[in-house]
Amino acid sequence: MTADRPILVAGGGPVGFITALALARQGLPVHLFEAETRINDMPRAATTHAATLEMLAGLGMVEEVIERGYVEPLFRIWDRQSNSIVAEFDFRILKDETPYPFAVQCEQHKLAGMALRRLKDYPNATVEFSARVTALTQFADRVEATVESADGTRRIAGSYLIGSDGGRSTVRKALGIEFEGYTHPERFMILTTTDDLGIRYPGCTRNYITSPDAWFSVFKVSGDERGPLWRVLSATRPEQTDEELMNPDATERRLQDFMPKKSAYDIIHRNLYNVHQRVAASFRKGRVFLAGDSAHVNNPLGGLGLNFGIHDSMEVTTLLGKVIRREAPESVLDQYDLHRRPLNVEFVQQQTIANKKRMEEKDPAARQKDQDQLRRTAEDPALHRAYVRKASLLESVKKREAAAA
Repeated sequence: MTADRPILVAGGGPVGFITALALARQGLPVHLFEAETRINDMPRAATTHAATLEMLAGLGMVEEVIERGYVEPLFRIWDRQSNSIVAEFDFRILKDETPYPFAVQCEQHKLAGMALRRLKDYPNATVEFSARVTALTQFADRVEATVESADGTRRIAGSYLIGSDGGRSTVRKALGIEFEGYTHPERFMILTTTDDLGIRYPGCTRNYITSPDAWFSVFKVSGDERGPLWRVLSATRPEQTDEELMNPDATERRLQDFMPKKSAYDIIHRNLYNVHQRVAASFRKGRVFLAGDSAHVNNPLGGLGLNFGIHDSMEVTTLLGKVIRREAPESVLDQYDLHRRPLNVEFVQQQTIANKKRMEEKDPAARQKDQDQLRRTAEDPALHRAYVRKASLLESVKKREAAAA
């Protein structure tokens, strides 16, 4: 029986650790491999939406996420040229649909750490750091992963393998699955500061400032021992080099251009990265599944990528549990790719592409039309509700449930 062998998980980001925890809680043996020596704490995704909070509640994590994160029921879209709010959206309109009518700004490395600590309570879970999955081979009754570590190279057999090893996924490449889509010509920059940017954007900690020339977004995260932190996300020009963008004088000028102030900013972190809109041609091949960034990547506007990756995790672990416990035939695993991929295209790719287009729209007529529509949507209760149901991914979950019914 396949349950005699562990389910292998490649990659120890938040999706990988949450995947391992979801399996361990079902009593299934799981073995996770992470190439790095520890959880990566570089500033990356931080938004956790209502639909995801419901899933984390099922793993016994939601109380800690809320405690360690920053709860925000609002987000605002601004017009930079007029320095005015175009529309304000409030997740509290969903209070009769979810126990979590808000987003929580909790950095992804904290989510990974929470899941890792809980995994230590399960003797059926093994976690290896400094262990990289470099290849795999599939058989009729198992999958074998080649793992490289300080002790050398070895092969480990598992019943199934879940690749959550990031956008450059070794697992996806080993399966020969195309990563379809494109890369934006410009790169994005995130600057993190201890300065309280809430003074400039009071009353809301998630702000999207649209501009045909230089858009940016401002949001607050719970931070660390230094206290809450603010992040400023913006796009760079394709021709700009790392040297001219990342030096302290350049990043200071950048923040001063967005939000001028007399004193210098305390910038504690700078990050510059390529931005992709890509989806794997398939999320499954045989006994191997892709989840999170290994299956799909997108621009961060809207905070959807990490959330959808966690949704991947919950779906694949639920299906595997049913098959291994013989509650469902193995053919039920076909549902993973059948549903997850189209949902990603509809609720993540399309939304994030539209969000980016709105932020940077240069045509005055198109810009005005979009802003007028946003205002009408925010002012109409039914349209407002529909908008935030989609933004929170509650709509994607309901669509998946309807397909399963």
